[in-house]
Amino acid sequence: MTQWFADLSPIGAVLLVLGVLLGGSVLAALVGALLLRMGMQRPSFVEWAGSHSLRLLTVLKRPLTIVVLDEVAAVIQTGHYTKNISDAIRENHDELKDLVAEKLRDDPNARLVSKLPGYEALVSEVTDTVMRVLIEMLADPRMDELVSDALRNNLEQIRRAVRERAHEEVRPPPPPDPIPASAPGSD
Repeated sequence: MTQWFADLSPIGAVLLVLGVLLGGSVLAALVGALLLRMGMQRPSFVEWAGSHSLRLLTVLKRPLTIVVLDEVAAVIQTGHYTKNISDAIRENHDELKDLVAEKLRDDPNARLVSKLPGYEALVSEVTDTVMRVLIEMLADPRMDELVSDALRNNLEQIRRAVRERAHEEVRPPPPPDPIPASAPGSD
């Protein structure tokens, strides 16, 4: 009966415990609200669960975040993301080529050059060449290692910030000032 619990990964066990606690808190809140509607007094267990559930979640938040980050780091380090990007470029080759041509046509610095004979053929060849070189670069194991190292370093920085609680000192930026409906220049 307990074999399924023993087979759970650490993150799975933590998530199961949190789910049970969260479910119990929600159930206690619903039972308390139902009893109050019926005119009964709120049971002391419901009061206790309500007052302690937020404190419990605050205590478990950091360790859970660290466990999740460790799991994410392990998963990320097994991937080959440059191959995925390369495959996406191959799959969307024609759309990307059209996008580059469109952006070059719209570029104000390319107006004079776009009048030269053979401009469209030149853009087509350069675009194909750049995409082919990019696909080859992304297929190279050195590029895969570069992206893996960057992801690993970013995850290490995030782990350190969570452990040192550095993110708790950061305050969100204030909301932007609302723009009046009759702002200058909107006429």
